[in-house]
Amino acid sequence: MPKEAMLYRVIDESKKLVECSACPRRCKLLDNQYGFCGIRWNFDGKLYLVSHGLAIAVAIDPIEKKPLYQFNPGSMVFSMSTTGCSWGCVFCQNWDISQRRVIAGWKLEPELAVKLATAYGAQGITYTYNEPVVFIEYAYDVGILARKEGLFNTMVTNGYMTDETIDLVVKFMDAATVDLKGHGDRDVARKLSLVPDIEPVFQAIVELKRRGVYVEITDLVIPRYGDDLEKARKLARWVVENLGPETPIHFLRFHPDYKLLDIPSTSVKVLEKHAAIAKEEGLHYVYLGNVPGHELENTYCPRCGKLLIRRMGFDIVEVNLRDDMSCPYCGYKVNIVGRIHPTYKLDRFAYIPLEVYTEFIHIPSNKVREFVIGKKQGGS
Repeated sequence: MPKEAMLYRVIDESKKLVECSACPRRCKLLDNQYGFCGIRWNFDGKLYLVSHGLAIAVAIDPIEKKPLYQFNPGSMVFSMSTTGCSWGCVFCQNWDISQRRVIAGWKLEPELAVKLATAYGAQGITYTYNEPVVFIEYAYDVGILARKEGLFNTMVTNGYMTDETIDLVVKFMDAATVDLKGHGDRDVARKLSLVPDIEPVFQAIVELKRRGVYVEITDLVIPRYGDDLEKARKLARWVVENLGPETPIHFLRFHPDYKLLDIPSTSVKVLEKHAAIAKEEGLHYVYLGNVPGHELENTYCPRCGKLLIRRMGFDIVEVNLRDDMSCPYCGYKVNIVGRIHPTYKLDRFAYIPLEVYTEFIHIPSNKVREFVIGKKQGGS
């Protein structure tokens, strides 16, 4: 439900002009205007997050689905999202929620979100499916409560965030998967994601890691647009130099979706070439995503090359690690944060029947003002 945002400033009080500071677009909004994301809204000179407490999708997932392979492997997470996004990716697989311009979702206040997460056996909460930065105040309110209950917090993000957002994120976030598209190339970002400048993403990644957030990188390899091997090499080199060789990277197979339906799925051979280049540049943990059963879903020891974690899709099927996360064959200390959770032996997918716990709210964007005024006046 609409709640005043934390990340904004008033530019001109007399004109009711505000500037949102959640993402680098820094949308300047007059009264009754929405930001690019569609969920941050100026009402009477104050910025509101209209999707606060409204989750459009929730589920119990394996953490490997995010993907986070080396942060609490085998754990279960309570995944949640709202509508809206700071990007406009023409290939978005979740376009029906990320590009939706209607305020909708299950009424899920932070207390209920955490209660459901613990009730369904999750070890953490993941803010995902759409871009968490655009609903960061909601995530923050959930995340602070989650930590008090012993749950960790992770996010799947495009990394397009401001310094102000980072200051908020580091107060409650434990890990982040940062999703790059086409090697984080500037032209790909502009053409396919409507991002004017990709540089803030790389700055944010470095800052998140510096301030204690565990980071894994994904790179969506898009045929014809974002599959250049030299640009992949450039990205791998950047990761080594700025994040360290122990940082996991996942090269993801593209599947046609939304408006980009005339592009084929990425060739597995092309993905394998990307992985080989990343290893040549010195990265220790290189994975392929969306290729179930491939050997590069597994974790291998960077020193002796022995198999340490065998995966099949999102499932862990074999673990060969000591309790201190070292290799049992050569003693190398593997970069795994947290521990291997025994829940990996269970079915870690679960549907949550929200209709049992709460109600679905649907408010067209042009009716939000009327809705808020009604609430302020004590209406229904």
